[in-house]
Amino acid sequence: MKLLDVEVYTPSKAIYSNKAVSVTVPGSLGSFQILYNHAPILSSLEIGRVKIEDETGKKLNFATSGGTVEVLNNKVLLLVESFENSDDIDIVRAKEAKERAEQRLKKESVEQKIDMLRAEFALKRAINRLKISALH
Repeated sequence: MKLLDVEVYTPSKAIYSNKAVSVTVPGSLGSFQILYNHAPILSSLEIGRVKIEDETGKKLNFATSGGTVEVLNNKVLLLVESFENSDDIDIVRAKEAKERAEQRLKKESVEQKIDMLRAEFALKRAINRLKISALH
C-alpha cells in the first residue's frame, strides 16, 4: 500500500507524525482529501475537522482552528494554530467557551468591535470542538 508521510506542527511543538492512507482538511474553499500522488498544493485551512486514515485503516478526527497545508512529494505538512484529537477534547471546557462567546456577542457596542470578532472566532472554535468530540 502506498502511503503519505503526515506531519503536524502547532506554534509550540510537533504534535503528530505518522504514515497515512488519506488526509482530509478544511480548506478555505471547502474540505478536500489528499491521497498518494496528490498534486503539489499549498492552501490555507479554516476552523474545522482534519480526518486522517492511518496505515492500519483507523480513522482519526482532529479539531483545528486554522492554519496551512502543504502537499509535496507524498508528504503532507500541516502548520496549524491548534490540533486536538476527538478523544482528548474537554467537552465541559468547550461548552463553557461556547457560552462565554455567546454572551459576549449579545453585548453590542461600537467600542467592542474587536471583542466581537474575537468572540465570533471563539464561538466557531468551541462549536467545532464540540462537533469533533461527538465523533469520538
